[in-house]
Amino acid sequence: MTDTPYRAPAWLPGGHLQTIWPLARRPGVPGYTRVRWETPDDDFIHADWLPRTRGAPLVVLFHGLEGSSDSHYARAIMGALAAIGWNGVVPNFRGCSGRPNRLLRAYHSGDSAEIGWILARIGARYREAPVYAVGVSLGGNALLKWLGEQGEDARRHIAGAAAICPPLDLTVSGTALGQGFNRIYTQRFLRTLKAKALDKIAIHKAALDADRIRRARTLYDFDDAFTAPVHGFDGVLDYWQRASSRPWLKHIATPTLLLNAANDPFVPPAALPQQGDCSPAITQELPAGGGHVGFLSGRFPGRLDWLPARLIAHFDSLTRRKG
Repeated sequence: MTDTPYRAPAWLPGGHLQTIWPLARRPGVPGYTRVRWETPDDDFIHADWLPRTRGAPLVVLFHGLEGSSDSHYARAIMGALAAIGWNGVVPNFRGCSGRPNRLLRAYHSGDSAEIGWILARIGARYREAPVYAVGVSLGGNALLKWLGEQGEDARRHIAGAAAICPPLDLTVSGTALGQGFNRIYTQRFLRTLKAKALDKIAIHKAALDADRIRRARTLYDFDDAFTAPVHGFDGVLDYWQRASSRPWLKHIATPTLLLNAANDPFVPPAALPQQGDCSPAITQELPAGGGHVGFLSGRFPGRLDWLPARLIAHFDSLTRRKG
């Protein structure tokens, strides 16, 4: 386990290349056990669990936009946890487990209530060792927002947290995703987002503009046409402002690692915390390289072991401090 600062391999320059490279790589992970949970609003999610090790810490991983327990970072982190005998679970956000959820609603960047419900459910059933939470990208933003909203109360459910490449300021990041080379990533997200949204509209006969969703070319367009109205926001700008986690950072009381790469094409410098934005409970790290969740190490073609090791080192230090 290590907390050595990340240094991008010399053969992998640039935030965009570091971001896209791991997409074709699928680290091994022990077989998941899938559990279906009914939600309080008569919907469901699937949670994918590592084989259980009694008495070991548990890490809950919240994935990013259109991710799942099968995402490259989820497989890398879960595989590393299994290798040291820790427990792990990836709750798949609604509609991300390969099965459409029941309701018109889906998931979104500011869904801190869903984060809270999941962690309360896990915390009530897992009392044999510390529980830690890590959120990646969208999942990191939602986790940070929940931590800030809950303050000291969050520590009733988890002993520590980490947020990896969270957008923090959704207006800045959402605008960045609609510009330049980032539009390639946006189109990849939109392919699945639009298909799911159109299916939901047809099933629920929702009074939403399907043609407007089909024409969406940016996340601004899609969030304004679907995400915002479905989840109770007054348009995309209201959604992005109210769902952003940066205003909540100063209220976080749980020991939290905040990790953003300086060359992340999705999270420009303007989205990052300024002096005074973070509470003393936050350890902020800003490595020069890494792109967006692309922290490769070693020789070509690279390994995805630095990020899991950094997370385990962070959580292990909290475990030893508590002990």
